Amino acid sequence: MNPTATFHMANGSKIVVELLPEAAPNTVASFISCAARGCLDGHAIERIVPGKWIDFSYTAFHREECRYLIPRESELHPELEPLDSHPGCVCMGGYGEMGNAGCEPFFPLKDCPEHKGVYPVFGRVIEGMEELLRLEKVETTPVQTVYEGYVVDTPVEPQIIERVELELHGEKYPEPVKMEHDWIPDTWK
Repeated sequence: MNPTATFHMANGSKIVVELLPEAAPNTVASFISCAARGCLDGHAIERIVPGKWIDFSYTAFHREECRYLIPRESELHPELEPLDSHPGCVCMGGYGEMGNAGCEPFFPLKDCPEHKGVYPVFGRVIEGMEELLRLEKVETTPVQTVYEGYVVDTPVEPQIIERVELELHGEKYPEPVKMEHDWIPDTWK
């Protein structure tokens, strides 16, 4: 039985995700590691792009312990066929050739074939798609970022992840394989 993560939102709703370690084992390990430490708890969703995706964070949740990169799954597990990115799944964000974020999940709101093999699909929504569709429609406002031409719209009224509850069914998951690097995104500083 696969592990699950339940995002309990401050408005009383929840988003339940089945994690897919058979599809993206290191990405799942990374997400579990950060969620188990409470890194997402109390965090306001940072970016909503209607019709495209909902980014839970692009700042590594403002937490030092989330400021790391992981290798692409294809580098660690070339035998695995990456899953397609589409509404109803959860992907891990990334920074191009530099690698994937340690813990910056996003939810696609459209089919994104360009994500395949780049932003790993590591889970699927099994409950709460209506909450994601509600989030897509909340009023947003642009925020200044460190990247010129990079548009970030954040909710006017904060949409808070109250806590993330993990159900691991008695399984132990390793700490993720992390990349050695000197570079971190400016949004993490």
